[in-house]
Amino acid sequence: MKLYSAEDGSELMRIESIERDGDQLLIRGKAFGAMPLAARLRPEEARKGLKLLNARLLLFVLTLPFRRARSA
Repeated sequence: MKLYSAEDGSELMRIESIERDGDQLLIRGKAFGAMPLAARLRPEEARKGLKLLNARLLLFVLTLPFRRARSA
């Protein structure tokens, strides 16, 4: 999975794996295509992230994998 810049569409981060590590998620990847990165998502931060979603945005996120890619 890749995350892109909103300004110029360049690749910001490539997520290579998401693993469980006890009560946390361990996200491994590369930032800017070169710098290895390992990030932990704690339960309290996941709850804060869920609070950012409203019903309309949650519905969009659930349908996102089934949408067609927009040509650049």
